[in-house]
Amino acid sequence: MGTTINAQSNDKSDYVYSVKEMCRIVIGRSLSIPKSFDFLYQFTKDFYKQNKALKILHEYSRNVIEFRKKVLLGSSEQASSNTLLDLLLDSKETKVGISDSEIREEVDTFMFAGHDTVTSAISFILYCLAMHPQVQERVVKEMEAILWSHNLNVATYGRLQKLRYLEAVIKETLRLYPSVPIYCRRVVEDLHFGDQVIPANTTVVIFAYGVHRCPKTYPEPEKFDPNRFLTENQSAASTSSYIPFSAGYRSCIGKKFAMLEMKVVVSKILKHYRLLPTVPEHKLILKGETVLKS
Repeated sequence: MGTTINAQSNDKSDYVYSVKEMCRIVIGRSLSIPKSFDFLYQFTKDFYKQNKALKILHEYSRNVIEFRKKVLLGSSEQASSNTLLDLLLDSKETKVGISDSEIREEVDTFMFAGHDTVTSAISFILYCLAMHPQVQERVVKEMEAILWSHNLNVATYGRLQKLRYLEAVIKETLRLYPSVPIYCRRVVEDLHFGDQVIPANTTVVIFAYGVHRCPKTYPEPEKFDPNRFLTENQSAASTSSYIPFSAGYRSCIGKKFAMLEMKVVVSKILKHYRLLPTVPEHKLILKGETVLKS
């Protein structure tokens, strides 16, 4: 966004707290039958906590937008084509005519929706690389050939796209540890599923974590094997059997951006460090909230 928010250095950030509070409220409401009814939910404590958290999140996004506007207006600095917020602001001033509220919604999407999900994914990627040194070494060799041997200070989009094996590692990690292990979809019309009928307006819970461990689709489903997702082997990834970003019209709008983020962060880490497993070996204890954690 062209703005520094110091979320990592400030552990008392209202924004970070509100993100975590919203995640807690969302998962709590999804598991409560009374709270699923709007007319009952409005009388709960979480309803008021939700409104308070949303106010902080929206206000923060507005402040980021206004700050960036002032920076651009008060200096000779030009809007950067590499910054999403600058592109949105430029669109508002030119032919597209995007409104302030629409800009804020886009900023909210990338700041809130991409907050914990990418963090979770990168953490599990680093864990898998540490636990599989041969895979890590192959990733490093690929990076040496495509990125580091060219003395690139910044990884370009084209170079990142060539990191095929790293992409396979990321995809296999997300198969085993999808950032959002459970999500819901509402059926818009009667759906015939085998001999059963799911009525319209029914909310269906999709267990991505379980779908990714189907042995019919993924032989030895508990095994970490990036080769599943290399071009010649990735038939499973092109179907609804692989849904870390959901699928269809309601799939994650930021999935391509997230993939680039993960490639950039992992490549920067491996340029300077090698990852080793802990001694004694760390055992994952998974906790599925809105985002998968350990």
